Amino acid sequence: MTSTRAPLTRDDLSPLARAAAGPGRSLAAAARLRGGSKKGVYRLTFDDDTTAVAYVWSPDEDFWDDGPGDPRDPFAHASGPDLFTAAYDRLSALGVRTPRLLLADDSGRHLGAAAAVVEDLPGGSLEEALRRDPDAARARLERLAETLAVLHAQRGPALGKVGLVDNGGASPVTSCERRVTEGALRDIAAVAVRDARIAAARQDLEAAVRALAAEVRPRARHTLIHGELGPDHVLLAADGRPALIDIEGLMYFDVEWEHVFLELRFGRWYDVLRVPGLDEDRLCLYRLAMRLSLVAGPLRLLDGDYPEPGPMRAIAEHNLVRALELVGR
Repeated sequence: MTSTRAPLTRDDLSPLARAAAGPGRSLAAAARLRGGSKKGVYRLTFDDDTTAVAYVWSPDEDFWDDGPGDPRDPFAHASGPDLFTAAYDRLSALGVRTPRLLLADDSGRHLGAAAAVVEDLPGGSLEEALRRDPDAARARLERLAETLAVLHAQRGPALGKVGLVDNGGASPVTSCERRVTEGALRDIAAVAVRDARIAAARQDLEAAVRALAAEVRPRARHTLIHGELGPDHVLLAADGRPALIDIEGLMYFDVEWEHVFLELRFGRWYDVLRVPGLDEDRLCLYRLAMRLSLVAGPLRLLDGDYPEPGPMRAIAEHNLVRALELVGR
């Protein structure tokens, strides 16, 4: 399906930019950055050549059709200004770097949609740095490991997104491993009707998920994690300090869920981020569940009009093959 959604223009974004920058600067150009599927991300260029970044939360910028869902679910759709500002406040209180918030407008006063404006960090992404100069980027990875140590030292009173738990809310989910197990079984069912390979292996996959879940022992500890931290979600400040972005999914959950994602996205660089003492049984369950999620999610996104279907198909195919390998298929 071809997307017919038009990106916002300079004229559309000018009132928001003026509110963030003040009357002394005017917006010269605006460009939507690639990759966003839940919110629009726009680079704002002012008439003095300074820049900022606008986040826009609106139906036109969200390519997922997840329905209303239960916002108390830790894996509920991680989008919206409330989740963003709650995560920003939590990270700021810890001293964890994220682009500085210049303006938050959840009323839609300046744009007709909820939006925020943050600083534009000059160092690009950690993903770009690793590709450009791997040796020099190792120091950035070590600083990211320090950041993660601060993040993962934090405990929450319950599992769930920061925007829920820090405001006294509670998730209906009884345990991290149960939520992951139930999600994995749903993902198998969803993909089995789309792909003959998963349909043929469905019983083996379901049996593997249940067997791995049975090995996981109960735990009451809930750790603060980013949830989807790849090198593309880490920007570099001028001093080389890593800054986390796409923070709306910040939550209290099992730290093993974070490490499975880190392992998957950082590949050979994960050794710099590896820590001792992780629960191997949780890691085994979460590796399979994560692969299944990264098949089901992209395929669901492709039901709509996402404008870059090729990369999403590649993600789904890669993780489908890896999921089958994990069960010997």
